[in-house]
Amino acid sequence: MFLVPPISGCLWRYGSIIVMQTVVALRRYPLKSARGEVLKAADVEPTGLRGDRTWACIDSLDGTVGSAKHPRRWGRLLDVGTTMRDDGPETMLTLHVNGTSLRAGSAAADAALSKHLGRPVRLSRELPPDARLHRTLPDEVGMVPDWMGGARPGQETITAIAGAGRVGRFVDFGAVHIVTTGALSLLGERMGGGSVAAQRFRPNLVIDAPRDPEPGQELRLGDVVLRVVLPTPRCVIPGLSQAELPADLAVLSALARHYRIPVAELGRAACFGTYADVVQPGRLGLGQLVR
Repeated sequence: MFLVPPISGCLWRYGSIIVMQTVVALRRYPLKSARGEVLKAADVEPTGLRGDRTWACIDSLDGTVGSAKHPRRWGRLLDVGTTMRDDGPETMLTLHVNGTSLRAGSAAADAALSKHLGRPVRLSRELPPDARLHRTLPDEVGMVPDWMGGARPGQETITAIAGAGRVGRFVDFGAVHIVTTGALSLLGERMGGGSVAAQRFRPNLVIDAPRDPEPGQELRLGDVVLRVVLPTPRCVIPGLSQAELPADLAVLSALARHYRIPVAELGRAACFGTYADVVQPGRLGLGQLVR
């Protein structure tokens, strides 16, 4: 079989087989860098999936936002489970920390997370005026973005959260993060033929399509319309242990070798997946056709 150009907005041809692009996985991450929730349907608001990345851990010592981009400080956030109830006018987040379930915003949840992470933290839905986070750059030279100037592989640094100002949530840049089955399959081939779990990249949507959409392209998913903004520059997180996934630094090596591409006018970076903004909100479910 071989790939030829699309014959319409949501149809692709593999040899003699015509395949429709559909949403095959839907996830949200209520607490930045904690485990996500697998959803069957979600309301898409102007700023992203309802409840997605609306909470974060704030370091009580320096005011930075907790992110597993700095694994030594915050990697254990990836062990924290989340359950969000959003069937009413207000969302309610429950955290699952070391076998205990606690409501976000309570003193007990702050204390449990502080003990789990080994540093004093508080949970917050309010974006700091100058939202920043600690990060550790990957050890691979090709994983350091051009716009980080003289930064070195493995260096620890503090950077702004660009999505805080753009979107008003604890997102890195775009309101919605997308990966495609075709891109995952190609990455697996480049890594020697194994499969690569979409969960490593923490997407909101996994679309069954042969390749990623291009910046500027609009995706129509029923009532929802998304506009692709940029390819997604990658950090250390895809190589870390996450839930049932073991650590795999080979993912970062493959990204550094094969996925370093231009990002707008910023320079080159190792990218996988795409960021999109919401043009038209609405309700989205699994199996939704993408046009």
